[in-house]
Amino acid sequence: MRKLIVGVAALSATALLAACGGGGGGGNEAEPTTGSSAEETTSAAAGGAGEIVIWVDANREPGVIAASEKFEEETGVAVTVVQKEFGDIRSDFLALVPTGEGPDIAVGAHDWLGSFIVNGVISSVDLADKTSEFSDVSLEAFTWEGQLYGLPTAVESVGLIRNTELAPDPVGGTFEEMVASGEATGAQYPFLIKTGPEGDAYTYYAFQTSFGAPVFQQNDDGSYASELGMGEEGGQAFATWLAENGQTGTGLLNTDITLDIAEAEFMAGNSPYIIDGPWNVAKYEDAGLTIAVDPIPAAGPETAAPFVGVQGFYLSAQSQNQLLATDFLVNYMATQEAQTAIYTSDPRPPAMNAVADSLADDPVLTGFLAAAENGAPMPSIPEMNSVWDFWGVTQASIISGAAEAGPAWDKMIADINGAIG
Repeated sequence: MRKLIVGVAALSATALLAACGGGGGGGNEAEPTTGSSAEETTSAAAGGAGEIVIWVDANREPGVIAASEKFEEETGVAVTVVQKEFGDIRSDFLALVPTGEGPDIAVGAHDWLGSFIVNGVISSVDLADKTSEFSDVSLEAFTWEGQLYGLPTAVESVGLIRNTELAPDPVGGTFEEMVASGEATGAQYPFLIKTGPEGDAYTYYAFQTSFGAPVFQQNDDGSYASELGMGEEGGQAFATWLAENGQTGTGLLNTDITLDIAEAEFMAGNSPYIIDGPWNVAKYEDAGLTIAVDPIPAAGPETAAPFVGVQGFYLSAQSQNQLLATDFLVNYMATQEAQTAIYTSDPRPPAMNAVADSLADDPVLTGFLAAAENGAPMPSIPEMNSVWDFWGVTQASIISGAAEAGPAWDKMIADINGAIG
């Protein structure tokens, strides 16, 4: 198998490699094969003709290479794995696929889905009877108007990470109980949440939803509408809570607590709790902490529902080798062996049920999975891009006391609607 390493800024080089490797190259000459059975795709690949190009980040590259080697051995089809910075994949994919270039398959996050659909750069993926092998939230995240547009691999959300030396027992279900437990430890901070001068709407979202204020309204099937859901009574209640617990209130929330400070104080043993994600588990364990993970307690009357992010693989709409690429995704990546390899090289909570079940003895992993079960996929609709510029900074201004809660929240809603409209 040929493995090509591509630098962060090598967009033109990527285009050349994709053109030479058969990733896109000049239009969709083959009919889309989405919906083909596993037997049909395997039969089509068995002739050994063609080549597929896969973009993947360094973390997941070892798992993809393992599946690619098996695919090459069994089908005779060449696979080129191109390592790219994860942060570059979305923009490069959007830039190259419409020109007929780019990869056949690319790793990505589910919240890219809306922009990919609008720009027509991806094809749907039919997992057939393998659909039932993946968690509901992972499938929901990659679904658009009833069609699945990605192969899920990992599910992640923030949870309440607990230093078991300071707090050996799980917290209660409410914010007040968590704070009381934290204060009882005598630690400097009852709990930590990264805020900073720009705010952190992503990390705060579980508290917001506990007031019944989702960022967008949801349809009956769980999909998101383009109407904001946080502009009514629940949003105002959340804004009031931010002010009451901000720097002119209880002081539990503070814009001086940046990401670096929150992590450093937690690792120093100065707080029993921090709201954070699985991406920092290794850092905390390397610092000598023994940790556990609990669902985030509710600040309002409803369940605290954090954003759930799902990672997976997309299929290019301009691939000339959709039969081969679909075969690879369905029969070589949608397997327990491949999904376990992905988890091993990039340890995020698995989307495949059997892999998650096999790791049931890991209390940190199961804790994050439990936290994610309360959550909902981050909206992948294009309107979500209009939210971020106003959301976090408004929360920060309320927490710091620089702005009055009600008027500041109303202005934020008007600004977001203006950006959407």
